[in-house]
Amino acid sequence: MTEDKIQQEIIIYYRNTFQRVYKSCLIFSIPNGGLRDKRTAMLMKATGLTPGASDLIVIYFGKLLFVEVKTSTGTQSEEQKVFAQRVRDCGFDYHLVRSLLDFKLLLTCQQ
Repeated sequence: MTEDKIQQEIIIYYRNTFQRVYKSCLIFSIPNGGLRDKRTAMLMKATGLTPGASDLIVIYFGKLLFVEVKTSTGTQSEEQKVFAQRVRDCGFDYHLVRSLLDFKLLLTCQQ
């Protein structure tokens, strides 16, 4: 399964399970890669594109979670590792998930 497919499953699950019911829950993606058009890439960098930023930001009952989605064999880039450490240094949670089940378990541990 691709990272995009895993991320889609996570978004659908979260929105249908929490976001529709609870106003204190929100999930959104950070479109931060795959830019082939130089002009668009330059504009995005000028407006805040951050190399290595997590794929998702999740607000879960007052908690702020940064979530990176990888396949079962995917690895983080150096930029993603630096971003993860910066998030932790700021006192927030950063998590790597490889499946919808991983994401569900993450939420269970946050309660």
